Amino acid sequence: MRKQNFATVEVSSGETLFYREIVGGDENILLLHGNMSSSKHWEPIFNLFPEEYSLYAVDLRGMGKSTYYNRFDTLQELAEDIKVFIDRKNLNNLTVVGWSTGGGVAMELAANYPDLVKNLILLDSVSYLGYPIWKKDEQGNPLIGEAYSSKEEMAKDPVQVAPMVMAIENHNRELMKTVWDMSIYVHKKPSEEAYNEFLDATFEQRNLVDIDWALATFDISNKINDITASVLALWGDSDLVVTRDMVEETVKAIGSRGQLEVLPQCGHSPLVDCPELLVEKILAFIG
Repeated sequence: MRKQNFATVEVSSGETLFYREIVGGDENILLLHGNMSSSKHWEPIFNLFPEEYSLYAVDLRGMGKSTYYNRFDTLQELAEDIKVFIDRKNLNNLTVVGWSTGGGVAMELAANYPDLVKNLILLDSVSYLGYPIWKKDEQGNPLIGEAYSSKEEMAKDPVQVAPMVMAIENHNRELMKTVWDMSIYVHKKPSEEAYNEFLDATFEQRNLVDIDWALATFDISNKINDITASVLALWGDSDLVVTRDMVEETVKAIGSRGQLEVLPQCGHSPLVDCPELLVEKILAFIG
């Protein structure tokens, strides 16, 4: 078992970011988690990396054990937090892995600071054009193409946003587990102990409305070509959250620098469904 160290770094936004560190060699891998999760959710793959790799898993602002003094509207603001973290830790020779929402943060980081990121791995990532959260009709069906006009309006969304905010605030374990079983853990499930720990980490989130708004308004089409890193997009063929079309449109926009690999019998969390295969693909790409 590789030892985890736990620490914090204060960044220029005034936030304090909590992170997990697995000290190894000079090959640095930065892990950015998704929505309704935290650095805790990366644990299934920590011990699968050889010791020449040092791993850093950071809790994004307002998630996990990181602070949430300041609200935000964009994923770029979260990427700026991560940029300061990288500077404070003096990380180089860097591979960034972004899962789901973390993929959007990772793309912002790689586009704004191309010299920092050598390899970019997008794991079941949000598209470079964002993740749509449409208005709903009286039956709760999405009104495709009808976007919310403000964060406050989106916060009242009766399907995707408001019920999840309430579930987190009330630590509604039964509802949250049902959501994860139906949409995330479609092949395998964590052990009961790990599952409870992951749910506890989910309940630490305080920024769901900000994250959802940032995802719905995310669009880096004007700077996607600023990404100079080699890019690997990994997508689970049973992903019910991010569609293959979303992943393919990002790879197409990145062009010759990007490639797509499909993970068979994996859903939105390859971290649980196929951790060994996931790490195998990461190591083959960066090696």
